[in-house]
Amino acid sequence: QLQGKDLSYNNIADTDAAYECVKTFSEPACVIVKHANPCGIALGNNLKEAYERAFESDETSAFGGIIAFNMELDDETAKQIIENQFVEVIIAPGISPKAQETLSSKENIRVLDTQTLGKPDNGSKLLSVNGGLLLQDNDIASLSIEDLQIVSKREPSEEEIKDCLFAWKVCKYVKSNAIVYTKNNQTIGIGAGQMSRIDSAKIAASKAIERGFKTQGCSMASDAFFPFRDGIDAAAEIGITSVIQPGGSMRDQEVIDAANEADMSMLFTGIRHFRH
Repeated sequence: QLQGKDLSYNNIADTDAAYECVKTFSEPACVIVKHANPCGIALGNNLKEAYERAFESDETSAFGGIIAFNMELDDETAKQIIENQFVEVIIAPGISPKAQETLSSKENIRVLDTQTLGKPDNGSKLLSVNGGLLLQDNDIASLSIEDLQIVSKREPSEEEIKDCLFAWKVCKYVKSNAIVYTKNNQTIGIGAGQMSRIDSAKIAASKAIERGFKTQGCSMASDAFFPFRDGIDAAAEIGITSVIQPGGSMRDQEVIDAANEADMSMLFTGIRHFRH
């Protein structure tokens, strides 16, 4: 830790979530986390562009968030952060001397330099319960184009596949029930932690519309299967054209039919995230 207040319990938990997520990208990436959920994730040609796109995803929720990068933080990006928002923690595998000098003007910001990015955590997760502990393997499954099963009548375009894979990667780090809308390697709407999947879908849609994003042609990811067609119908109403989900519901055919009626492409992964 280079500067700032002591890290709180929540700071540590949220910073861990943000950093584990940003590690999964090879391109310049930025992840902004708030209350254990990502509120903005984006890639860019450089770190500043990645940050600006992640911040643009949900400027309101980013206030007081945790910002993680997968490359050394440069001064230009640091200045943009200071100009844009209040931030609790910034973590990156390197902080340039000029960036550190810029951030020192806000002495309460907790700045963490990990020096190296490291690899995603492949160990097990522990959860305390009354009278014991639960041990669970980490969600480390990776997905490639070859792993996808096209179940709709319309095949996805190359751009739709790219957007779906990005959305699927993001969805892994969103609390279930999780719905993620993306376009061009940027989240435009995230629905997290709802008790019903349709509510998460509606929240993701409202976030996108509220921020002024054009939802026509966007992609949607769901961390688990759709138990009913309502989530697909809601996505179709705002112009989603491709969907990626695990599949495995008793009503899969009903859900596929809904996608076909809306001329959506639908991809099955056979893998469920279900983050809790």
